[in-house]
Amino acid sequence: MLPPPYRYVPWTETGFSPSIMVDGGAKSATVLTLSHWPKSGTPENLKRDTSTEIVFEYLMQPGEHLDVGIVTGDHFDEDASLGLFALLEPDFAMAHRDLIVAAAHAGDFSTYSDRQAARIAFTIRALGNPDVSPLDPAIFDTDYDTMCGQLFREVLPRLRPIIEHTDAFEELWGAEDAMLGRSEQALKAGEISIVEHGDGDLAVVTVSGDLPCYPMAIYNATRCNRILIVHGNNYSFRYRYESWVQYITAPPPPRTDLHELAAALSKDEPGDATWKFDGVEAITPAMELQGADNDESMISVDDFTQRLLTALVNGESAWDPFDRPGDKPGMLALPH
Repeated sequence: MLPPPYRYVPWTETGFSPSIMVDGGAKSATVLTLSHWPKSGTPENLKRDTSTEIVFEYLMQPGEHLDVGIVTGDHFDEDASLGLFALLEPDFAMAHRDLIVAAAHAGDFSTYSDRQAARIAFTIRALGNPDVSPLDPAIFDTDYDTMCGQLFREVLPRLRPIIEHTDAFEELWGAEDAMLGRSEQALKAGEISIVEHGDGDLAVVTVSGDLPCYPMAIYNATRCNRILIVHGNNYSFRYRYESWVQYITAPPPPRTDLHELAAALSKDEPGDATWKFDGVEAITPAMELQGADNDESMISVDDFTQRLLTALVNGESAWDPFDRPGDKPGMLALPH
């Protein structure tokens, strides 16, 4: 039995009307959160890796259904769009569940098992990108919350044809799909190599020359959640998104604060060159060198990798996205 019909309303327009929040943090009028976000307060029996999967679990459990009329989201992306769409068109969504879930994974986690799913994610992303979107440019000239509301209103009605006839939208997904293909070819040719350090859940990705290094190609090739990209003496470390959210099926190791490591590395760089770490609370935090010529480090790649690996293995957990007893549902502000 499917829930009663819902309608989408931008969260800034919900006022005091009870609403269901998808893929975001609870607001004052939220009566149910269907989100993998940190401390979201989503019911335990509904939790899954993506918010879209959580929505499908909600649809399949009649005892959880609420007759509140309104569904909303507080940021625009692929997972939020697909989760909202599933609530608005549950019959169609249930018939295409595997493809929709795969597209949500492609959008949020930059991994894919189905190329059509990846292309659906690319299409949604392009619609929300002011540089390539065919939508009215005025949408992108407003404040963030207003922009999100307008994007959802434009994109949600388009998702059914995008899912049914993905090939027809090549103008939107083609460029990103081509970048993915080039990086996959480079991996097969050995021009991009990956060495995994299982004890630190670290993948060291070495890229030859100026080859493209598209994240989805890399993330599809390794399950490590900590990624170090090496271009000569240019190093860039990043935590993947899976460690920011409540990732249920295979929780990655908790994030370690790397501010001390960044400070220690900075002492070994000349002049004003400084290593900066975004902080564990960032969605996909990076540690990168700033202020150096061509962003090149004076530290050898072997030394850098070993010091990073030591910090990851020995560091304490500094980020816990999971709901714990006594937590209040998070009302997190999304970094724009």
